[in-house]
Amino acid sequence: MAELSPALKQATGVVAERGEGALLFDKEGRRYLDFTSGIGVTSTGHCHPKVVAAAQEQVGKLIHGQYTTIKHEPLLTLTERLSEVLPSGLESVFFANSGSEAAEAALRLARQATGRPNVIVFHGGFHGRTVAAASMTTSGTKYRSGFSPLMAGVYVSPFPDPNHFGWSEEETTDFALKQLDYTLQTISSPQDTAAFLVEPVLGEGGYVPGNKRFFDGLRERADKHGIVFVLDEVQTGWGRTGKFWGGDHFDAKPDVIMTAKGIASGFPISAIAAKPEIMAKAWPGSQGGTYGANAVACAAAIATLDVIKDEKLVENSAARGDQLKAALEKVATDHSRITDVRGLGLMIGNEFRDGDGNPDGTLATAVQQEAAKRGLLLLTCGPWGQVVRFIPALVVDEALVDEAAGVWRESVDAVLS
Repeated sequence: MAELSPALKQATGVVAERGEGALLFDKEGRRYLDFTSGIGVTSTGHCHPKVVAAAQEQVGKLIHGQYTTIKHEPLLTLTERLSEVLPSGLESVFFANSGSEAAEAALRLARQATGRPNVIVFHGGFHGRTVAAASMTTSGTKYRSGFSPLMAGVYVSPFPDPNHFGWSEEETTDFALKQLDYTLQTISSPQDTAAFLVEPVLGEGGYVPGNKRFFDGLRERADKHGIVFVLDEVQTGWGRTGKFWGGDHFDAKPDVIMTAKGIASGFPISAIAAKPEIMAKAWPGSQGGTYGANAVACAAAIATLDVIKDEKLVENSAARGDQLKAALEKVATDHSRITDVRGLGLMIGNEFRDGDGNPDGTLATAVQQEAAKRGLLLLTCGPWGQVVRFIPALVVDEALVDEAAGVWRESVDAVLS
């Protein structure tokens, strides 16, 4: 009898039968607050009626039209609509299926556009599990161990994480930029460096936001040396952080942006968007794929854009994020083992440490599991699994945020009492 691989570690034991908004229901009808949203994917909630209708209509017209063979209307419409939300100047788009594929495409483009071999990534970043993407991932060894050798040409520079270093944001940013310059001087010369590739907020690395001075520093160095600045918005994009793009908080000005997850409310599609003069340097045949820009996924993405705009979900993400963060901070004030509550919009992490100040993944998991028993589904992240993260659908309302915060308090109290 076939069964799932034992390497797939389940965060909860829930077997969902249906979903609605920010809620899941199992076959017995038990209701769960889903504050995982498929790891930030179901941006408009489970089975939003407009997304469902768009997908159903498209299934009856054309399910798949391989987009280097033929074009189809959802592909053309989505490409046009993306111009409404993409950062200024990023007008050339390539579609794929997953965040990992977007990372690989961005790397390939940067290398071809510059003729340089190396990429500098930033410690704690997660960019995927395929070989090149895993080679650029430093949020945990589990994503890159056991299948060496990894891809050459990847060098790692510090991300400004004040909580990890124990310094102020200013001191940490000074250190990160100074070490980046040191890397460019001693390991990967600017003449060999094709790209900087970075998340605006570390995702799997612990929900750590960057800051404006750090991203200004990356832009300055990219301009000085002709390096392509790639922003990985796979988890932070599409309103997740209370702005449409996570980089908008810091006025980041990338040359290439990566997006996936929330783009189509659960349908698999990803993309990179680049400045036209950079995308024009991609080699013929270097971009493609069987399922990229699937017609049904494109239709769902168009509907997702409509829902985000019509229901003001970016604004809701900001408001509900403020509400949720304030509630989580109140819980943290009563429990010294929660040492930090951080994040932007509806992307919030709670860091757990032991009595000696060391990251405590065991405790974080215990609280996450207790919450699941009480009907609140959450995930962990961070290098030691020490951060419990809240990433509900952008449609979550005030009442559900209050309910989730109450269950969180009960769960933390139960484990730490």
